[in-house]
Amino acid sequence: MTIKYAILGLLSWQPLSGYDLKKIFSEQTLFYWSGNNNQIYKTLVQMLQEDLVTHQVQQQEHLPAKKIYSISEKGRTELREWVVSAPEYPEIRNTFLIQLAWADQLSADELDALLAGYENEVDMQIRMEQEKSRRGVSLPRRTPRESYIWDMISENIITSYQNELTWVRKVRRGIKQQGTIMAGGSGMKCKTVETNGIKYVEGPFSGLLISSEADALNLVSFCGENDTNRLLLYAANLHEDFFDLKTGLAGAVLQKFINYGIKTAAVIPPEISQQGRFREMALETNRGQHFRIFSEASAAEAWLIED
Repeated sequence: MTIKYAILGLLSWQPLSGYDLKKIFSEQTLFYWSGNNNQIYKTLVQMLQEDLVTHQVQQQEHLPAKKIYSISEKGRTELREWVVSAPEYPEIRNTFLIQLAWADQLSADELDALLAGYENEVDMQIRMEQEKSRRGVSLPRRTPRESYIWDMISENIITSYQNELTWVRKVRRGIKQQGTIMAGGSGMKCKTVETNGIKYVEGPFSGLLISSEADALNLVSFCGENDTNRLLLYAANLHEDFFDLKTGLAGAVLQKFINYGIKTAAVIPPEISQQGRFREMALETNRGQHFRIFSEASAAEAWLIED
């Protein structure tokens, strides 16, 4: 579709000047062209040459004369032929979708700020459209059916923005929930945390996460999906077999983390970490840079986010 048919439609309603057309275009979201003077007047000149419109000069006191355009019979015929032609399918032209497509490179805060800004813009657009509808901007309402059609056009535009608002809010919630996983069949969740620009995965304060090597691999995958190689765990996240070195679970899990380059801090109270052979393992691992045990979460995080 071109701007020509929008102009023909408006002129079929009443004679208008180029300025009148520009004003209507700027007030109506339906007419998505910029409505600048060059575009309007260039189209009007072409339509005059094609005998689709006529014009007359209207003199104005203390103001320059203006041209008032009217639709011709040929113009009405062409407009009707276009109206009864097969409709074009809806096109999705949303620049924000292309912008969002490459937003995974942003930090969690940057991405949420981007989405929040878009959400605010859409919400503002809804309010503007609702205000236009409330004011009853001048539109063709020659018959009850025509009035109903324009009301439905307004409803379509507002509903589209409302759907977009619902969608972007869903995206924001979903991205925040991307910081969670189900692990160990326990239904407990992990989350991503960002401190001083360093991101890491944190297990829940209570709830089992690791009872097998497969669970460790799940956590490795989750770290990769969230673009981090740092992991913070709590004693409750580890199966009791982890603390019994005879089972071999601790050794197998730590080896998986080392193999995949996952820097892991575990917050384990002394009454657990300082018992039996596990104490010996804790002393040994705390001398390395892959896995360390801490009694306080603050100390664990401080080590975890070190470069």
